[in-house]
Order: sequence, then structure tokens, then C-alpha cells
Amino acid sequence: MTSSGSSADPLAAYLAGQITAEQLVPLVTARYYENRGVGSGEWLRPVMDVIERAHPGIIELRGTAERPGFGVRLQERPFPKKFESALREAALSVAIPATNHSPLPTPGLLTRLFRAVRSLFNA
Repeated sequence: MTSSGSSADPLAAYLAGQITAEQLVPLVTARYYENRGVGSGEWLRPVMDVIERAHPGIIELRGTAERPGFGVRLQERPFPKKFESALREAALSVAIPATNHSPLPTPGLLTRLFRAVRSLFNA
């Protein structure tokens, strides 16, 4: 995200120095809690661990009529400086593996089973 908040990857923007920790926290938190039942934000868990350690109670859950039955409201506070290095390390640990994915799909169950059986006969 740029300082205007238009980029698709807030972690990359934070690591590049384009946004501050205060700007990153609500973006990551919103993405993490978005569609929580589906698990779409679970890959952000290392970053959320640091955010929750630095900001206990960063979110406020409110009841809503929509699914899943609650809304998330972020508490606006400055991010503590002593946690910025941990936040940067967590952002790196999440951002780097996300950019190093193999373009080849992981073999499916049947393919792996076939390879295992074939290796038994070739041994």
C-alpha cells in the first residue's frame, strides 16, 4: 500500500518503507479477520501475533445482523516502537515465502500414491 492505501500488498509496501506500522496494522487486521471461517487470512498469523502482542485488544467485536454475526472495529492507537523490529521480521517471514511459490502445482494424492507404488516395484 502506498500512503494513500491503494496497493494490493500492504506487507510489501511496509517492507519498502512506503507505509508506517500504524498504517499497516489496520490493513493486515482487516485482511486477517475478513472471511475468517474460510481461513483466507491464516497465512497472516505471524504478523497478527506481533500486532496482538503490541496492541492487546486491537479489535472490538460488535454484534451484527449479517453473517458471521459480528463486526470488527479497529481501535486506533499508535504502534509501539519497541515492537517495530518484530513486526518487520514477521512481515518478512510472511512476504518472502509468498513470493517464492513454485509455478508447478503440488502433485495430487493419486499421483503420489502411484509414485510410491511404482518405487516399490522399481526397488
